[in-house]
Amino acid sequence: MILDATCQLDYQTTEVVPAIFMLRPRSGWAQWIMREEFYIQPQVPVVEFTDVYGNLCQRVVIMPGDFHVSVKYRVQVSDTVDADPCAQLTYVQNMPPDVLHYLLPSRYCQSDQLSSLAESIVGHLPETFERVAAIRTWVHQNIAYVSGSSDSSTSALDTADSLQGVCRDFAHLGIALCRAINVPARMVVGFLYQLHPMDLHAWFEAFIGGRWFTFDATEPTTRGNRIVVAYGRDAADVALATMFGSFTMQNMYVTVTAPPIVTHG
Repeated sequence: MILDATCQLDYQTTEVVPAIFMLRPRSGWAQWIMREEFYIQPQVPVVEFTDVYGNLCQRVVIMPGDFHVSVKYRVQVSDTVDADPCAQLTYVQNMPPDVLHYLLPSRYCQSDQLSSLAESIVGHLPETFERVAAIRTWVHQNIAYVSGSSDSSTSALDTADSLQGVCRDFAHLGIALCRAINVPARMVVGFLYQLHPMDLHAWFEAFIGGRWFTFDATEPTTRGNRIVVAYGRDAADVALATMFGSFTMQNMYVTVTAPPIVTHG
């Protein structure tokens, strides 16, 4: 499927504020960036770099006053996500070095404190894809989606206690439970077609059988038609905007639409 996505961010500052944005998706095995536009107003120099997780980051210095960022993409994505119930979990000693850090506890994913819960969920399931599928299902069935029920400090441990949260909390808990059973897991942020209400979205991926699989605990089933913008250990690594100073966010507007199909004949 081809998707058009937009994101507009409007800020106001009273001082000089250095900032890092993470707003440019990359083409990969699950998506192809057909077209991309990136606008900032007023114009300031932009320095782009790639972070340690492979995300494209845009570094700017915002002057006092109003500042606007908008991006537009046209992306070819898959209508479905891959699943392989028979895929075997990878033993730690056989994992590639670049996925090992996704096994460790992180700021929002205290996997070392959730081992008992994780083991109670996977029980005697075989050491396959089915263990992560069971974790995704447990989070979906036991955590209530409640807007405003968490904030920027809420962790996986908090969500396991409160049994409520929003998409980033569902992702953090899924990630922490996977790591607790020695399955590498990472956070993903981006866009999801027909998400209600429309907003930026978060989900997680788990490394199984030598590759990454997509899991979304906020949905009844994990569906396709997603645009990935960034990957990281947890929300601390995938903030789409990081501001180093005082600012006010005045507006954020997100759209994801399917453009009309044009045939040539």
